[in-house]
Amino acid sequence: MSESIDYFSKGNRLRGVATKLALRARHKMFARFITAVPTSAASTVVDIGVTPDRELADSNFFEALYPHAGQITATSIEDAAFLEVQFPGLTFVQTNGTTLPFEDRAFDVAFCSAVLEHVGDRDAQRQFINEMCRVADRFFLTTPNRWFPVELHTFLPVLHWLPQRHHQAVLRTLGKPFWASTDNLNLVSAKELVALFPTGSQVSLIRHRTAGWCSNLVVHGRTPAR
Repeated sequence: MSESIDYFSKGNRLRGVATKLALRARHKMFARFITAVPTSAASTVVDIGVTPDRELADSNFFEALYPHAGQITATSIEDAAFLEVQFPGLTFVQTNGTTLPFEDRAFDVAFCSAVLEHVGDRDAQRQFINEMCRVADRFFLTTPNRWFPVELHTFLPVLHWLPQRHHQAVLRTLGKPFWASTDNLNLVSAKELVALFPTGSQVSLIRHRTAGWCSNLVVHGRTPAR
């Protein structure tokens, strides 16, 4: 079994608490998905960015909750082929992280949770969203809000409110070079997130709150008409 990239800071002493909070938030966001993007047993869904992690309770929560596994195509730059066994009928496709190997409008719905912040700079994020919009008619995407007071990967407070280059310099000083790379962590605000979508997209924004603060940004809608 391939070892997964540790996007979760599993060794951090706050990981257990964070996982409990994340699982609760993911259940709520899944409920939002069911309401915002109605599907049927015939709807085809691509989940962009699953994880090979099998330890954390909130990993691959969409597959665990969605009732029609046979309609899911799960993708990742990592090897998560075990999902085909865990969820019979599901199809796993490993991707290169730049383009998706599917035809235009191959799916009814694209689902993506907590991936956008890991794909690189703004140009890479825009390319990622363009690909998501290319392969599906509708989308549902979540990502952490940059302006939540605790950064949800490093568990450090407010440092991520600094300009990115200063934030990254502090992370390197603290011995966290992985998170100091834009390729591994590049947070967005609500305004920045909506601006990444191609012209003609119908984008609705939801702010998911934790302890009164917007912790996660959720966008859903329709991709541009072709």
